[in-house]
Amino acid sequence: MAGYKETPRQKMIGMMYLVLTALLALNVSVEILNAFMVVNDGMETTNRTYSSKIDEYYSRFESAFTKDPVKVGPYWEKAKAARKLSDELKTYLITVKYEAVAASERISIDSAKVRPLYKMKSKDKYNETTKYFIAKPEDGSNGKAKEMRDKITKYKTDLLNLLDPADREKVKLGLDLEGPFYNSSRKKLNWQMYNFYHTILAANVTILNKLVNEVQNAELDVVALLRGKIGESDFKIDDVGATVVPKSQYVFQGENYEAEVFVTATDSKQSFTANIGGSFRTSQDGVIKISIPATRTGLQTVSGIVNVKKPDGSMSAEPVKFEYIVAPPSLAVSATQMNVFYIGVDNPVSISAGGVSPDQINVSINNGNIKRSGSGWIVRPETRGKALISVNAKLGDRSKSMGPPIEFRVKEVPNPESYIANVKGGPVSRDLLIAAGGIIPRMPDDFQFSLYFTITSFSFIVNSKGEYQNLTSSNGNLTPQMKDFIRNARRGDKIILDDIYAKIPDGKPRKLSAIVLTLI
Repeated sequence: MAGYKETPRQKMIGMMYLVLTALLALNVSVEILNAFMVVNDGMETTNRTYSSKIDEYYSRFESAFTKDPVKVGPYWEKAKAARKLSDELKTYLITVKYEAVAASERISIDSAKVRPLYKMKSKDKYNETTKYFIAKPEDGSNGKAKEMRDKITKYKTDLLNLLDPADREKVKLGLDLEGPFYNSSRKKLNWQMYNFYHTILAANVTILNKLVNEVQNAELDVVALLRGKIGESDFKIDDVGATVVPKSQYVFQGENYEAEVFVTATDSKQSFTANIGGSFRTSQDGVIKISIPATRTGLQTVSGIVNVKKPDGSMSAEPVKFEYIVAPPSLAVSATQMNVFYIGVDNPVSISAGGVSPDQINVSINNGNIKRSGSGWIVRPETRGKALISVNAKLGDRSKSMGPPIEFRVKEVPNPESYIANVKGGPVSRDLLIAAGGIIPRMPDDFQFSLYFTITSFSFIVNSKGEYQNLTSSNGNLTPQMKDFIRNARRGDKIILDDIYAKIPDGKPRKLSAIVLTLI
């Protein structure tokens, strides 16, 4: 009021009020700064962890390319392109972070790279960073924030262009630039103004680290989809076995018994047709069984065509031709399950010799042991490499070899794959994940033995609402705390189940592949 003159007492009370207000503001500022520093530390730790997991994923991808460059090559090239795009954007964002720190702290870029957030004197200031990110006019149309937005927009476009149009809707890249974004007065803002106008340095650093994290998430989603495309058009094989095809089923005295042993792979769910020797046949359980009356002796030749429908819908006509002699067969040895013996499990084998009853057959193996089991045999190999099965028949008072030894490969039991909620990675609903309760180890589809692993422990890494946790379970089940994090997580949050260890019945621990999930 004009002409009003305060008394000394009133001036003192007013000054104390200003000091108290400043102290209150200082207390709030300290709490906010502490919160930013905690979140930023967690973000930087998560970024390092994600970077390590992504490196491991690329390593497995490259290993698949080395084994089958023709099939994997096109997807591997796109994966490398995704890595290049992501590395360039991450490098740019990290450079922007150091430039912002240097401008606010008035130090060199090199000094900014080694100065932690808690030591920054201007971490609660926004003048210099607003000039750097927003510039003039103060509407977000210029400045470093606009440049960042343009680069992120181009990154998302280039990343999606690596995928087929039908696959682009399957990935959630994050990096939301459209909002909508509002200030405290519910005024609509663009991305630049919402994130960087009058935003203190501590918040700027945290936001830039968050953008790096979202780039890593986008990269992992795209590369995981590319990895899943490998073999999509291949025939789906669910049974593998060993077949012995002799050059002749009958050996005259003075001749050699000759045969070819090869692996047969079948899809028991696919139906196909064949015209064999003028007779039309349809498969059952992935197999066409041929029964030809032996009305004539001597060499018999049969030819025909097998018609198979490929996964892409096209038809393939494969010629087939075989010969046989109508006479008692010689030795036939085949693995009941496949042409591989596994260490630590019972491998069933069937053995027969023409003209010799089963109780006259003696069988030996040079790796492990073999014993009778009902009408067949069980092999238990001991060491990796090869195993030779030799068959002799007792004929009167002498023993006669029934043919050359049969060779099989000997391998360790393969690792199971980690599943949770019936998936081994990718999008999953929160409710389904909680209902699943834990990790289930599944043996590969082509592993035909009844063998079960037990999960002994795993790590649970989650980012939900800015909170990062690394929890552990001493078995395969989600702990109550893990379930709480899942319930409170948001759509699009990432969950990594890593360091998954499982135990085979013989007690040997195995480390299984990690599971990367996205909540939907």
